[in-house]
Amino acid sequence: MRKGFTRKPKADENATQGKNYITPSGLQRLKDEHQFLVARERPAVTEVVAWAASNGDRSENADYQYGKRRLRQIDGRLRFLTKRIEAAEVVDPEAPRAGQAATRAFFGATVRYANAAGAERVVSIVGTDEVDLSRNHISWVSPLGRALMKSAAGDRVVLEAPAGTQYLTVLEVCYERISVEPFREPPGAEASGKGFPRRRQAT
Repeated sequence: MRKGFTRKPKADENATQGKNYITPSGLQRLKDEHQFLVARERPAVTEVVAWAASNGDRSENADYQYGKRRLRQIDGRLRFLTKRIEAAEVVDPEAPRAGQAATRAFFGATVRYANAAGAERVVSIVGTDEVDLSRNHISWVSPLGRALMKSAAGDRVVLEAPAGTQYLTVLEVCYERISVEPFREPPGAEASGKGFPRRRQAT
């Protein structure tokens, strides 16, 4: 094992503004949500608004007011998703790597480390749109993600967290498939009761 050293994130390692690093499955989830909103949810809400508008005084029409508010929410979300998709820089964790790119932790790495008490944990470094703590998916710009970045097995890294400074020992760095939770139709979606054709999930 290589001789470890203690590494502390440098000030110039802050997240690059405007970059949206993301895994292929993470990008697909954004695209699936965008498609759902455009093709199913927005048309369904528009239909409700049109029906409510035909029922009389719009100022006292709760269905109409709710529908219009929901349309503004959908349009805002679509603008956000469009910007994230357009800014996406896809990094495939399973892509072949050589040299230090294969042994050091960069975006897409899965890292096993231990804290000072010896407790081990495995995390995967993903994009800000893919964070899922239940799956141990952490953002590359989070304190832990930045602390682990560029580290290799045997290194000691410094984690500057709100709870205080911690020293971690990197035990293993590897690159493998990162399973991101796919987009699922949210409960209570207007489209769910409108008979719109559902997109069949890939198996």
